[in-house]
Amino acid sequence: MPDSAPFTLGLDFGTTNSVAAVARGGVSDLLMLDSPDGPEAAFRSALCFWEDEGFRKGIAHEAGPWAIAEYLAYPGGSRFLQSFKSVAANATFEHATIFERRYKFEQLGGAFLEKMALRAKGAFRGASRVIVGRPVVYAGYRPDEKLARQRYDAMFAGLGAELHYVYEPLGAAFSYASRISEPATILVADFGGGTSDFSVVRIEAPGAVQRCVPLGHDGVGIAGDRFDARIVDHLVMPLLGKGGRYRSFDKVLDIPPGYFADFADWSRLALMHNKRTMAELESLRRSALDPEAIGRMMAVIEQELGFPLHEAVGQVKRELSVAESAVFRFAGAGLAIEAEVTRAEFERWIAPDVAAMEAAVDRALAKAGVAAAEIDRVFLTGGTSLVPRVARLFAERFGDERIATGGELTSIAHGLALIGNEPDIGAWVV
Repeated sequence: MPDSAPFTLGLDFGTTNSVAAVARGGVSDLLMLDSPDGPEAAFRSALCFWEDEGFRKGIAHEAGPWAIAEYLAYPGGSRFLQSFKSVAANATFEHATIFERRYKFEQLGGAFLEKMALRAKGAFRGASRVIVGRPVVYAGYRPDEKLARQRYDAMFAGLGAELHYVYEPLGAAFSYASRISEPATILVADFGGGTSDFSVVRIEAPGAVQRCVPLGHDGVGIAGDRFDARIVDHLVMPLLGKGGRYRSFDKVLDIPPGYFADFADWSRLALMHNKRTMAELESLRRSALDPEAIGRMMAVIEQELGFPLHEAVGQVKRELSVAESAVFRFAGAGLAIEAEVTRAEFERWIAPDVAAMEAAVDRALAKAGVAAAEIDRVFLTGGTSLVPRVARLFAERFGDERIATGGELTSIAHGLALIGNEPDIGAWVV
């Protein structure tokens, strides 16, 4: 098929990683994007800003693995943002202040897409349709779906093509359908960084007028980043003042929990690096019974140590996926943590989150009018599906023989591009 043939672009804009695919004539291919280590399909959903008079308004930026490289080269002079997708539906988020300049969500998203498209070497240009994945339920407390849609519209407008949105697990379902030839009723469980989404889909035999028929969906704004927050909460926050107290006139009060909740959330940690929040923390430090603990929190924020903390958490989580125990290590800003964590401990910490995921699965099945026994296959996708406790949830409910995996980071983009190739995509778009 010549490259000049009409094509559709599938974009999986993820909390942790973003992936793109193109489809022509019913055949989908992942786009390999330039990175410092060579072409890769997964493009880290991160941004790095730094001051440079040679750029517009004196601020330069990079995205993806290039953002990580810039941060590692100049950590002290950089502002590193990750998981910013998680604030898309958050009405309280108005802007991020970076080197005294304010960036709305759509500006952050646009800056990210600009660099992602650049690393695709023009492969985004000329698409007849762009199919963007969206979560069934957005991350955050009381997410505003209408606001998220408006922000997404503004973010993706620069692509200049016919734009549609499809639930992320439906993209994964379409990808899985391309791998099987027998009719099946499947449950797709898509675990990202910010959300866990579930769809029940009927897959018909190849050649059917509508190969995939969506039956029911549900989701919850809990996923890998929440698991990370549990690790931070138990291993790091006690050294940063959580559970501590401060003096207010003649009273001794508990330190407000909001600072600690923000610190443990990757999408909000970097945003704490602003004059107002740092002034509030300095005031709290002066009145705290343990001022050094608050000082350590301030130092982590000021020294832009969110990325190495994220990497330390991710490392111990990966090790616990293959071993019964692991050692968490983090050093910086006056902290030196080395603590053994067992898988059993970690599973106790995330137990409320796994229960919320299971409840969302129940709701998806109920909306589809399908009993668990009627599910022929369960397709698990997304990085958090590799966490043993999450995988065990589905094995216990549906049986190992019905579990299918593969393409944990790429299946959604692959399926989104294929959906875009369909002559009538009305059954899929939302």
